[in-house]
Amino acid sequence: MASTEALLFTTLGTHSDPDNSEMELDCQLNEEFKFILLPVTYSVVFLLGLGLNALTIWLFLFRLRPWDATATYMFHLALSDTLYALSLPTLVYNYEAHNHWPSGTGLCHVHHYLGICHPLRAVHWGLPHLAGLLCLAVWLVVAGCLMSNLFFVTTSPKGDTVLCHDTTRPEEFDHYVYFSLAIMGLLFGGPCLVTLVCYGLMAQRLYWPLPGATQSSSRLCSLHTIAVVLTVFAVCFVPFHITHTIYYMARLLEADFRVLSIVNLVYKVTRPLASANSCLDPVLYLLTGEEY
Repeated sequence: MASTEALLFTTLGTHSDPDNSEMELDCQLNEEFKFILLPVTYSVVFLLGLGLNALTIWLFLFRLRPWDATATYMFHLALSDTLYALSLPTLVYNYEAHNHWPSGTGLCHVHHYLGICHPLRAVHWGLPHLAGLLCLAVWLVVAGCLMSNLFFVTTSPKGDTVLCHDTTRPEEFDHYVYFSLAIMGLLFGGPCLVTLVCYGLMAQRLYWPLPGATQSSSRLCSLHTIAVVLTVFAVCFVPFHITHTIYYMARLLEADFRVLSIVNLVYKVTRPLASANSCLDPVLYLLTGEEY
């Protein structure tokens, strides 16, 4: 028990969270693990995600014309994954330098802008021109949320380093938590509900076909594909958003430091899972696209 506690926290008097410096604590969170875990995993995701999604975009642009509605959604999802991958080198450098941000508040804003583009999720709806309009609407909603988020983004000096805060300045943290929960409900909760309903209805129709229809091998293959897509979605995003919410609420409610330390550890470990989705999406295209 003593060794576990030593890993999670160290007693250093009154200090602030080294990741964000937003709250005063009697102990300082020991986050040395993240300076190894996050740069390594983000580097791998950057290389794989950028390569796979760039190839996917090239295929959609030059090999898979004309697009149907599904191809339109997949292209925009690949584009959002590419933007997310392009934001990762800044995170890699930041964590390699132990939370030192060298590029000022402006690039900190750009990093947050690119990084939050990733929650763009595809929703199957209608004809190609309607799909294009829906994608445009989603991009506008995401952009609006991001512009609001930039109000909270800031940097601050800490000794010889400059922090690009994951959240915001201390006096705005409570407002940021409520804002973050609202954005999560809009950009994750809504798409998650739509995904579950759509795939649930699809699976129901495939598993219980219309009277007179045969249970073909293609139906079983489609059911397996639905299961894989939902599993990847759940594994990548559900743990991250649950621990992300618990971590913010624990800080807002000033939870016991041991509880906060454990929640912080689990939250940081789930972050690479969410990032890995940008590498897995192109693989799912192979499973769902007959053109490949």
